[in-house]
Amino acid sequence: MFKQRPVIKIFDGIFITAACLSTFLYEFSYFFIALTVVLTILAFVFPGLYASGIAGGRLKTCSYGTTILSVFPYTLLVVVPAFIVSLFFNEDLGWPAIITYAVVTIVLLNLFFWTGIIIVYLTSKQIGISKRLLGIFCGMIPVANLFVLSWIVKISGREVKDESERYWRNEARIPDQICKTKYPILMVHGVFFRDSEHLNYWGRVPAELIKNGATIFYGGQESAGNVPTCALQIKKAIVKVIEATGAEKVNIIAHSKGGLDSRYCITMLGMAPYVASLTTVNTPHRGCEFAEYLMNKAPEKLKNTVAAAYNRGAKALGDTNPDFISAVTDLTKDGVARLNSEMAPMQSQFDGIYTQSFGSKLNHATSGKFPLNMSYHFVKHFDGFNDGLVGEESFQWGSEYHFLTNKGLRGISHADMIDLNRENIDGFDIREFYINVVHGLKERGL
Repeated sequence: MFKQRPVIKIFDGIFITAACLSTFLYEFSYFFIALTVVLTILAFVFPGLYASGIAGGRLKTCSYGTTILSVFPYTLLVVVPAFIVSLFFNEDLGWPAIITYAVVTIVLLNLFFWTGIIIVYLTSKQIGISKRLLGIFCGMIPVANLFVLSWIVKISGREVKDESERYWRNEARIPDQICKTKYPILMVHGVFFRDSEHLNYWGRVPAELIKNGATIFYGGQESAGNVPTCALQIKKAIVKVIEATGAEKVNIIAHSKGGLDSRYCITMLGMAPYVASLTTVNTPHRGCEFAEYLMNKAPEKLKNTVAAAYNRGAKALGDTNPDFISAVTDLTKDGVARLNSEMAPMQSQFDGIYTQSFGSKLNHATSGKFPLNMSYHFVKHFDGFNDGLVGEESFQWGSEYHFLTNKGLRGISHADMIDLNRENIDGFDIREFYINVVHGLKERGL
């Protein structure tokens, strides 16, 4: 189990601080050269003892760099004043000695700092590109660099702690196989994305589910197409899963437009006998008014230009017949109302199928990643509180509904619900969320 050892940081700080002080508080001699070398070696060795139970070489290395960085500011607070004081109280100290001591100290501090920052930059997955660039930009700005440094230390330290605890939690529950459902899981993506081997739409979620016993397949429908077209492709995916596994049914977990595609597949394409459950995540079951506004107000030339550009790109990436306009139209309030009206007479198809839905919201626009931080207020104007794309009132569907949020400014965005940014969010664990969803299906015998 992961266990922090703060005393290691204390000793590490003492060692690097003493190494720096030994270079200018005493007469320059072979003894103090040796002492400086020994203390420096100890300062670089001790961070490796910072914690036990860290899972994996990457996290151990990240922990090493994080410990060095967390000690560095406190070293400065002692070394710099001590150096200044020594100049006043040691009148016999000549300029050659002062320069020598200063150079050695600066070299030691830089060696200590850059070792930590390079290691953390290379090993942390939670310090994104923007934070790395901010760290570089603020590196030469006094005071600001210390604030950014503390931010980086906090992020990387939490990553080591959270990921190590996750590893041991998964190890402890391996015998239970809590996500080993009776029927395989079919994960259905939303609009403008494709399932990819190298850039999985669901981020770190599938791997986490598999570790806990789940059998995972993907819908693989068009990234942009009307609901009936995508529903037909999901039907083909269900058939393939059943043929590959010998299972009688599948459990569908669908995000965003994928929920509409899946509902249409079950009600209109005769797949109800082959579906055990349908879980929709942030699906616009009542459409998006802001999308309707854009479709009605945008000039035809602009819409056609954007659609043509998207369709060309989507086709190059694997879509067989991408249709940007149809995909967006089916997400408007009128578009979804039309689909709901079409599916309404067939709702009895869901008899015997367990249905549930989830929704979430951003608490503040700036907490969302681009472009959801840009769209939040626009969507709010038309649809009220939202996840950056879909209004809160549009999420609810099925026999059970759960609305997710967390404290503070952060909130949970449309993209967070599929781990698009691979970000560990305070107050919300996206991987554990899906584990609980699938474990719930298992508990129901599905």
